[in-house]
Amino acid sequence: MIAIEITRPGGPEVLQAVERPTPEPGPGEILIRVAAAGVNRPDVAQRLGTYPPPPGASDLPGLEVAGTVAKLGEGVDGFALGDEVCALVNGGGYAEYCAVPATQCLPLPKGLSMVEAAGLPETYFTVWSNVFMRARLSAGESLLVHGGASGIGTTAVQLAHALGHPVYATVGSDERVAAVEKLGATAGINYRTQDFVQEIKRLTNGRGVDVILDMVAGDYVARDIQCLADDGRIVLIALLGGARGEIDFARVLSRRLTITGSTLRPRSTQFKGEVAAALRQHVWPLFEDGRLKPVVYATFPLREAARAHAMMESGEHIGKIVLTV
Repeated sequence: MIAIEITRPGGPEVLQAVERPTPEPGPGEILIRVAAAGVNRPDVAQRLGTYPPPPGASDLPGLEVAGTVAKLGEGVDGFALGDEVCALVNGGGYAEYCAVPATQCLPLPKGLSMVEAAGLPETYFTVWSNVFMRARLSAGESLLVHGGASGIGTTAVQLAHALGHPVYATVGSDERVAAVEKLGATAGINYRTQDFVQEIKRLTNGRGVDVILDMVAGDYVARDIQCLADDGRIVLIALLGGARGEIDFARVLSRRLTITGSTLRPRSTQFKGEVAAALRQHVWPLFEDGRLKPVVYATFPLREAARAHAMMESGEHIGKIVLTV
């Protein structure tokens, strides 16, 4: 099969097409003939050498795919050859074939293309597990999303809105303000021209928000605390602004605040299977009735993965970047 290999740590040019043996599905795994693969920030970090794959995972980049079932490993039920699926994979998505635990596979939502479905797993698994499981966003509560125009951001905005939550998003331009508001944000905030702390206080009449999904970290965390309502929760999922920051713990104590976070890739197959089951029950119906719609900004052929990474790093995209096979 053709696959995209990270030949050495470095810029997008280190991504090269190579021939690799087609993987065999192990017990409990499915071999997917890949039609499309999503591109994500962790792929860029892996290419740079700062986010190595966990033990046992493929060294090839790629954390989400859509395609058809090509082969079933021992003990797999619930899927048949030829089924159209999308999946959260542990690595190896940038290839013509990818083996994945069956519990991390989901049927293609009705009405979606392979390209649209390829951009779902990484972002929806991440948002569901962090916003709804870890931060426990509940009925009537509000959400602030940093990086609202990213793949994660557009997913969080759409999903929270579809489930009835007021949602606010920080973005880097007025064009992106309009984009996230079109997706359901109560308000977009241009962090280049507006102080998001002041805006959140104004928009919530001084109360603040209940949950913040933060992929920036660094000095944002101290400002997040000022945006929270009492008993509010911050959930960190990336460190684009740095791994260190200074915060006022007195505010954390007096207002009963929670600061938590997680990374998805190292989690167990069992945990990812639990998230997949929750998505199938609670989220997949929202695609099928039209309340959710994937946002795909651009597609590139698999062999042009370097161009996709260059676009990812430029930050120009709104939504997902997808490779087609």
